[in-house]
Amino acid sequence: MNNNPNYVRIFDTTLRDGEQSPGATLTSAEKLEIAHSLARLGVDVIEAGFPAASPDDLEGVRRIATEVGNPVDGESALSRQVPIICGLARATKSDIDKAWEAVQHAQRPRIHTFLATSPIHMEYKLKMDPEEVVEQVREMVAYSKSYCDDVQFSPEDAGRSDPEFLHLVLGEAIKAGATTLNIPDTVGYTTPNEFGKLIEGIMANTPGVENTVVAVHCHDDLGLATANALAGIQAGARQAEVTINGIGERAGNTSLEEVAMTLHTRRAVFGLETGIDTTQISRVSRMVSNYTGITVQPNKAIVGANAFAHEAGIHQDGQLKNKSTYEIMRPETVGLSHSRLVMGKHSGRHALKVRLSELGFDLDDDELKQTFVRFKDLADKKKTITDADLEALVSDEIYQPREIFSLDGLQVACGTIGMPTATVRLIDPDGELHVQAAIGTGPVDATYKAIDAIVQAPNTLLEFSIRAITEGIDALGEVTVRIKAENGSIPRRMSPQSGRTRRLTFGGHGADTDTIVACAKAYLSAINKLLAASGRYGRTEKSTEVAIAEPVP
Repeated sequence: MNNNPNYVRIFDTTLRDGEQSPGATLTSAEKLEIAHSLARLGVDVIEAGFPAASPDDLEGVRRIATEVGNPVDGESALSRQVPIICGLARATKSDIDKAWEAVQHAQRPRIHTFLATSPIHMEYKLKMDPEEVVEQVREMVAYSKSYCDDVQFSPEDAGRSDPEFLHLVLGEAIKAGATTLNIPDTVGYTTPNEFGKLIEGIMANTPGVENTVVAVHCHDDLGLATANALAGIQAGARQAEVTINGIGERAGNTSLEEVAMTLHTRRAVFGLETGIDTTQISRVSRMVSNYTGITVQPNKAIVGANAFAHEAGIHQDGQLKNKSTYEIMRPETVGLSHSRLVMGKHSGRHALKVRLSELGFDLDDDELKQTFVRFKDLADKKKTITDADLEALVSDEIYQPREIFSLDGLQVACGTIGMPTATVRLIDPDGELHVQAAIGTGPVDATYKAIDAIVQAPNTLLEFSIRAITEGIDALGEVTVRIKAENGSIPRRMSPQSGRTRRLTFGGHGADTDTIVACAKAYLSAINKLLAASGRYGRTEKSTEVAIAEPVP
C-alpha cells in the first residue's frame, strides 16, 4: 500500500454499497468481471460484498478474493496493482466470522466492521447506551484483529454524531487494533464545511489517529457527496470510499470518477494523487451501467453522454479555436479516445483479441470464439466497428445469463396499418423450442407479451431505456431494462445498516443492430436473473443471492 502522505487511496464499494441501489442486483459472474475491471482501473481497495447476507454473497466475495486479490501467473505484488479485498461485517462475531471466511483467500484481506454512534441510531436502532457502544466497538474490533491485521472501523452516521463521543469511540477502536477509520455521512446530511470540520476535529483530537488512515464515505442525499468527500480529503483524510457512476442506496454514493478526475485535473489545488488509470473510467462506467440496468444520465459529470458535448454556438467556436476554452479535461483522459486499430469485416481474430485486450477484456479461447462470430456478423452490417461497439458486443455476448431461456428468433409486424404483432422463438433450459405470437400496442410490447406467454414469470417493467451506441444509420441499438417480480417467490435483500429488507429488482442489457432484437435480449437477460433468483431452474454460478441474514437484534 502506498504510504506517500500525498496519496489518496481509492476504496471502491460498487459491489457492496453500490449494489444496494434498487435494481442493481448483479450475478456472481458480473460481480467478478466488475472486480477485475476495478483492479485494472487501479483502485486500492475493493469492498466485494457483505458475506453475512447470504451463502451466495459469501461465495461471491470468496471468489473475488481468490481470483482478483492475488497476483496473476506468478507475478509479484509489486509488478501490478493487487487490490486489498474487503468484506463488510456488522459488529457481531457471526458477521466477522463470515467476512474472514470470505476474504482470507486474498493476498491482502481486510475486515470492515461498523457500529452506529449517533444519538438517534443508538437510541432507536441499536437500543444501546453510549457505554455499551464503546464496549462493543472495543470487543468487535479486537475480534476482527484476531483474524486479520488490516481492520477498518466505521462509526455509522458519524455526520450526526457528537464529536467528543466520536473521538472517544475512534480512540478505543485504534487501541483495539483498527488500522483504518472510515467516517461515513450515512444519510448525506452534512455540508462540505461541516464535514471538513468533522474530519479536522478527528485528526486533532483522536488519540493514535496519526498511526491510521482516515477515510471518508459520503452519500448524495443533498447532492453534496463529492463536495463533502473532497472537503474531508482537504482536512486530512487519505482514503475516499466511492462507487462507479455514484450508484448506491437512495440518491447514491460519492462518485469514483468525480473524485479521481477532480484530484487529477486540480492537482495544483489539492497537491494529491491516486493510483487510478483514468483512461479506464469510461469503459468501467459503461460496464456497471449495463450490468445493473441503471442508465447514466446524459449530464452526469465525467461519464455522461453530454460531458464532452458542445452544442452552443459560442462554445463550438471556442472549441475550434482552442479546446481549453470550454474543456477542462480531454476526452482521451477518461478513455474516450478513438481506436488505434480500425476494425472491420477483414479484421482477423488476432486483431480482435489485441483490441479487446487493450480495452481491458481478457477473454478465454471459447469466449473469444463466441465474440468473433458475433463480430463478423456485425462487420457484415457495419463498415467500421468502434470501441463502443466492441464493448457492447462483449457485454451482450459473454456476460449475459444464458443458462435458462435464450432467444432463437424474432419477427415483428407493425406500422399504421394493422395491429403490432410479434412472433418469438425461445429455447428453454432443456433445449426445447417454444414459439409464441402476441399482439401489443407496439412492437416492443408485443415482443414482451410473447416472451411472457412462454416464460410465465409475472413481472412489472420498471424502467426501459434505448439508445444508439454510435452515430449513423447502422449503429448498434443498446437497451437496458429493470423489472420486479409480481409474486412473493423472489428473495428480499437486506440492508446491513438498517436490517430492513426490500424486494429485489433485476436489470437486463441487450445490444443489436436490430433495435427490437436488442429489446428482446435485454428483457430476457433480466428475466433470466429473476428466474435464477426464484429457484425455479435450480442454482447456478451466475444466479443471485437467495438466503437473507437475520438483522441485528
